[in-house]
Amino acid sequence: MKIGNFEFNMRELGGAMGDFGTLFPLAIGYIVVCKLNPAGLLIMMGLANVATGLVYRLPMPIEPMKVLAVVAIAEQWPPSMVYASAFAMGVTWMIMSITGLMSLVARITPESVIRGIQVALGIMLAVQALQMISATGWQGWVLGIVSIGVVLLLRQNRFAPAAVVLVLMGVVVIYVKGLFQGMPAPHFAWPGWYSFDMAEAWQAMLRAGFSQLPLTATNAVIATAVLIRGYWPDRPVSEKKLALNMGVINLIVPFFGGMPMCHGAGGLAGQYYFGARTGGTNIIEGVIEIGLGLFLAGSIAGLFAAFPLAIVGAMMLLVGLELTKSVREVSWDWQLFPTALTVIVSLGMNMAYGFLVGMVVHHGWNILRAKDSMS
Repeated sequence: MKIGNFEFNMRELGGAMGDFGTLFPLAIGYIVVCKLNPAGLLIMMGLANVATGLVYRLPMPIEPMKVLAVVAIAEQWPPSMVYASAFAMGVTWMIMSITGLMSLVARITPESVIRGIQVALGIMLAVQALQMISATGWQGWVLGIVSIGVVLLLRQNRFAPAAVVLVLMGVVVIYVKGLFQGMPAPHFAWPGWYSFDMAEAWQAMLRAGFSQLPLTATNAVIATAVLIRGYWPDRPVSEKKLALNMGVINLIVPFFGGMPMCHGAGGLAGQYYFGARTGGTNIIEGVIEIGLGLFLAGSIAGLFAAFPLAIVGAMMLLVGLELTKSVREVSWDWQLFPTALTVIVSLGMNMAYGFLVGMVVHHGWNILRAKDSMS
């Protein structure tokens, strides 16, 4: 079915499930460890997806901010601090957008560094995917190989898209193992109203927020904008708009139980790889998440935890490999050097350092070349 610029079909449904790999583990951590209300977390993410799909009319992934999520789960932050961190990030990205700082960073970031970030992200996803596939031993490898075969066979199928088939496979595995038994029966839930203080917001920024900023700027804004221009060259979305979008979302969702959210090149690549082509993908995903939050909040953590990691890993592996192909866009000259350094430092330390090293090398080399040409 097509309504204006939106399509609602099996292909878009497959795309909606294409970035579940990054959502599942972090959502479980927030719910189980940090004790976030599952209804609030899922309903706010769903509403953010629907709103973003309507505004941009393109696939636009809504994901957890990974550095904040990992630190919050590792340090067992209370819910109020998680909500405070989302609000602090909302303020930060509003400032980055309104002042033009994000546009400035985007203008001075060369393509060689952007491609390096994309390649590093692809390798990271692939490595994490292999760990997920191997987590359950030979059974995981068998299921993972079968899942990869399903993707390669059905990725372009309009009637049985690979991502939909894989999710159904996962549900069947859960049923066969008897893991549905003991889970709470479906019941209606609603997000509450939550508060926090500014002291918690500042502490969250000190502990993880400032470390999150470079990753978000490179992966969620710059690299995502580049992917959009590549996938839909006639419908670009500026870095300023992406930053503003994240600012607005994170200023609203924490008051209703939402976690810190961002976009992401990996999520967009996953959606596109599995069939997403219009904003219908976001609306479909949003409706699914709202439904899960309203009726399955009590059992969602158990369902996510029971879902076979090998299937999620197979999806992530192929998306990661797809992202590494962006290296082909780099000119085969001196620009390969900052790209390679960006990848190496990102993998060896983190993406923020990789970005900084790549920037310094690129602009430093240009300055030296300019001096040589003048002498």
